[in-house]
Amino acid sequence: MKSETKLNLTPEQIKAITAPLEPALVIAGAGTGKTSVMAERVLWLIEEANIEPEEILGLTFTNKAAGEMKERVADLVGPIAKSMWVSTFHSACVRLLRLEAQRLGFTQSFSIYDSADSLRLITIVAKGLNLDPKRYPPRQFQSI
Repeated sequence: MKSETKLNLTPEQIKAITAPLEPALVIAGAGTGKTSVMAERVLWLIEEANIEPEEILGLTFTNKAAGEMKERVADLVGPIAKSMWVSTFHSACVRLLRLEAQRLGFTQSFSIYDSADSLRLITIVAKGLNLDPKRYPPRQFQSI
């Protein structure tokens, strides 16, 4: 593995980087090198397994981690990294939904509400309908 010389990798990290050609899930605590392992895995997939960059999807939970992963992947593989999807689970799902919006009967400009947005909207609608918030608590509507 060419990337082995760049980092001081543990046997577990090397195993994750060179895992069989199937979706891989890397679970480890903070500061254990998950982002480095994922970036090295991308490099290994491209260089050693001859996988095309546009066939690689890298997902993580936070924008910060996704940004760091994009940066590290780009440092390792160069501009070709732009053809890859490296993002949070949420942004990847939104991207897929926007790509398929018309098929689902939506426009591409739809909005996704989180629970706080949803509660605000329910409160506004209930107020507009003159519903007593003590008798009809917005949170109760939200849970339904």
